[in-house]
Amino acid sequence: MADLDRDIAKTQEDRRKMEADLASPSNRDEEDSTGSLVAQRLASYTAPRSILNDLARPHNKDEDDVGFRPRQTIAEREGDYRNRRLNRVLSPDRVAMAEKTPDPSEEEEAAKHQKDSSSSKRRKRWDLIDEDGSAAKKAKAASSDWDSTDGGTPKRQRSRWDETPETMGSVTPMGGIHMATPTPGQLIFRGPIEERNIPFSDEELDAMFPKDGYKVLDPPASYVPIRTPARKLQATPTPVATPGYVIPEENRGQQYDVPQEVAGGLPFMKLEDYQYFGALLNEEKEEELSLDEQKERKIMKLLLKVKNGTPAQRKTALRQLSYKAQRYLLAKVIGKILYKLGVMVRPYVHKILVVIEPLLIDEDYYARKQGREIIINLSKAAGLATMIAAMCPDIDNIDEYVRNTTARAFSVVASDLGVPALLPFLKVVCRSKKSWQARHTGIKIVQQIAILIGCAVLPHLRSLVDIIEHGLSDEDNKVRTITALSLASLAEAAAPYGIKSFDSVLKPLWKGIRSHRGKVLASFLKAIGFIISLMDARYASYYTKEVMFILIREFQSPDEEMKMSSSGILPEFFKHFWIRRMALERRNYKQLVETTVEIANKVGVADIVGRVVEDLKDESEPYRRMVMETIDKVVTSLGASDIDARLEELLVDCILYTFQEQTSDDANVMLNGFSAVVNALGERVKPYLPQICGTIKWRLNNKSAKVRQQAADLISKTAVIMKQCGEEQLMGHLGVVLYEYLGEEYPEVLGSILGALKAIVNVIGMTKMTPPIKDLVPRLTPILKNRHEKVQENCIDLVGRIADRGAEFVPAREWMRICFELLEMLKAHKKGIRRATVNSFGYIAKTIGPQDVLATLLNNIKVQERQNRVCTTVAIAIVAETCSPFTVLPALMNEYRVQELNVQNGVLKSLSFLFEYIGEMGKDYIYAVTPLLEDALMDRDLVHRQTAASAVKHMALGVAGLGCEDALVHLLNFIWPNIFETSPHVINAVMEAIEGMGIALGAAVILNFCLQGLFHPARKVRQVYWKIYNSPYIGAQDTLVAAYPVLEDAQNNVYSRPELTMFV
Repeated sequence: MADLDRDIAKTQEDRRKMEADLASPSNRDEEDSTGSLVAQRLASYTAPRSILNDLARPHNKDEDDVGFRPRQTIAEREGDYRNRRLNRVLSPDRVAMAEKTPDPSEEEEAAKHQKDSSSSKRRKRWDLIDEDGSAAKKAKAASSDWDSTDGGTPKRQRSRWDETPETMGSVTPMGGIHMATPTPGQLIFRGPIEERNIPFSDEELDAMFPKDGYKVLDPPASYVPIRTPARKLQATPTPVATPGYVIPEENRGQQYDVPQEVAGGLPFMKLEDYQYFGALLNEEKEEELSLDEQKERKIMKLLLKVKNGTPAQRKTALRQLSYKAQRYLLAKVIGKILYKLGVMVRPYVHKILVVIEPLLIDEDYYARKQGREIIINLSKAAGLATMIAAMCPDIDNIDEYVRNTTARAFSVVASDLGVPALLPFLKVVCRSKKSWQARHTGIKIVQQIAILIGCAVLPHLRSLVDIIEHGLSDEDNKVRTITALSLASLAEAAAPYGIKSFDSVLKPLWKGIRSHRGKVLASFLKAIGFIISLMDARYASYYTKEVMFILIREFQSPDEEMKMSSSGILPEFFKHFWIRRMALERRNYKQLVETTVEIANKVGVADIVGRVVEDLKDESEPYRRMVMETIDKVVTSLGASDIDARLEELLVDCILYTFQEQTSDDANVMLNGFSAVVNALGERVKPYLPQICGTIKWRLNNKSAKVRQQAADLISKTAVIMKQCGEEQLMGHLGVVLYEYLGEEYPEVLGSILGALKAIVNVIGMTKMTPPIKDLVPRLTPILKNRHEKVQENCIDLVGRIADRGAEFVPAREWMRICFELLEMLKAHKKGIRRATVNSFGYIAKTIGPQDVLATLLNNIKVQERQNRVCTTVAIAIVAETCSPFTVLPALMNEYRVQELNVQNGVLKSLSFLFEYIGEMGKDYIYAVTPLLEDALMDRDLVHRQTAASAVKHMALGVAGLGCEDALVHLLNFIWPNIFETSPHVINAVMEAIEGMGIALGAAVILNFCLQGLFHPARKVRQVYWKIYNSPYIGAQDTLVAAYPVLEDAQNNVYSRPELTMFV
């Protein structure tokens, strides 16, 4: 009982401590809102602290190890190893530099302290004595003017108060408030200001400068001192009188330095913030502001929260500011800075490297890429010598983290400045006798170079192997290990070439695998494995047989470093490798799957699938996932032809079990594996389809949204196989079930259901579809309003397919209702959605006629949003292509009469797309649109001429060789005056139109237009004409020969070039 009492007392004491910790203000300030809420709720329980810590942790470490986890922030995904970058100390030269440079805050503190001390000295009166006599002691110790005595009377310093104020108009001061004797407080206030503002007198200047060598110059006669009111207002006010007290007038609007309150829950503004955030004080309705002004105001609010807000406000604002932020901007900014600085960046190379090197080992690919780009720019600016000098001290650093990042940085420098430039340095470092760390880092640099530049290592392969081969016999195990791994990387990068470069290391490697154990042996085996892959088949077979004995022995080793592709040893391989532990570590997981797939390529599908298929019913879900991924890859690459009936039945049963038992969010592996097996089996899966469809229908009714989504996705992946098996009735039943679930509230699930319906419609056809198309389309029309991208894409694809193949089953009024909904989908961000939408307009126009659809589209040209207008013009062109141009052109050209810029530009862009789509059909319509294009090419608006030039280009390319040269020459006369435009978009369109004319009219016509300006006296004119001439000169040089002008021979020059002379 005594032990029980002690346990209860200890538990209660722990509970009180935990409640005190959770309730303390410091914890509440530091924790975020979610963490504090969890802590408050857990305060009433007495669970062990380890469980409480697990509950408060954001992610599960086991899930991180497996690799299936939600997207994390940079801070969350960095482990203890990457956080070691925060422990790096400054190099000695950088410490000295930092000590020489005073901190601005220290300068301000020193100035403030000096000011206080001087003020205290002025405030101390000579006739006041401290109670403890300290003033007398200080007076004796200090050397001041009060110390010097003349006959016992202190010498008084001359003061301006003793002077007679002659400016008052009288020598003797008269009575008045402004002539009163100043109080000591007023003298104290005036003293420092007078010292700053009084100019030096002649006597003071004579005392400051030597008597010889200086001469006093008189000011010029024209000099007039500046006495502007603005200067006087900006000057420091100096009190020149002692005014009396006057009762001030009451000002109720005075702020008394209290910051004006900002609406909207924003923090208070400081006085210095008004110049930056003053716009937030304007009481404006955000609805009345433009889009750019609203964005600027929102960013201003977030920045104010970051600057003056509470910790919670700062955290939220920073998260919003950094949402969708692109980290590559860092590389661009620093790259531009380095480019501008050039060699001036050399003193700061090490500082930059300390910050940038951790990016080279980041998990994010783009972060590593940005780090490499920054180091490349830095090496170009600073040079190889400076980079080596900056990183050389870190080569033999005690910390492995520093050596690792330094080796990667050296490899980036070598890839940029060239491997040969770094070879002498590597040779010295790899043979260093100072420490094994230096040799280890030097060899690791070679490994990273091979990984980074790949097959580009071939020209330097022999040199790099010679530099590191001595490491195989080094006294330190770590050096031997990294040497073998570097050789493996070199062989992998050089494959399938370069076997002769490794002749010198084969013997040490062969001896090493017989004398080493553990990780060293694993690295030696890896090196031999990659080198064997470079050999001829005869030698590779011999070395493989010899090394196989060691492999079989090491399969029983618990060391997870033993990984090697092998064949002919399947029982031992599956016994020791296919275990649950391998699925928990992502690197081993991936390598085991790849190895098994390679073995399957040698021994066949049946043997491999037969050994692992029963593991699909294992208790561990990560292990089941690894098995399913392996079966997926093996069956996809090799098929299922050699799978017998027994294995087929077992395989279907196991994948059904695995599909139903999955609980993790990452369902793609199971889904892809299921569909791969079903598609590989083909018609052999027909007996199992009722069971599969029963499982799908049961999971479509599950309460979990993820489960319903997986079931719908499986239908879309297996619909083709159901059609091959002749199960149309079963598919019709599934169509009815999916139709009933179109009211799904989760957009991801609804998108998958629409995708499954689309797959069924594609394979079963419009006539056999259940429910009927006339009932299905009205249910799809309101779904078009959904703004989720997956729902939009699948829904518009389904509607477009019905409009293409079964439009007659739906009334015209319903199609018009769909047209109005499709206009909103032209605003979608995803290009695939917009493309499917404009194609659907063509299908609908083909069904109900172009008039109603065209009227809807022409009204949409008048909107302000450019993307919407461009998509509308494409839709008009597609309608014209589908229903023939003569049904669209009259209304389109009539719309050009509307005197509105957007409408006219939209019509011209529609004509451009129209002639691009109809091609040779344009010969029937070129004369009809020529007057419209004439007007557009003479318009003052640049965009008019640019779009018209694009239309002319497509028109010329479409009618080339069809006898429309007269209209094209006429249009070319309107195109040509635009060749001197400076706008890049306009000049590109004009040049493309001229090139199109060159194809339709021939290079000779373009040459005739060019000859007038090729030798113009103005250089800018000549440049444009020669630019145009270069295009036919390169593309149609033979055509130009007959068109060159005939020049008569002069007295001294012969210009005639007969064909015989040219041939000779």
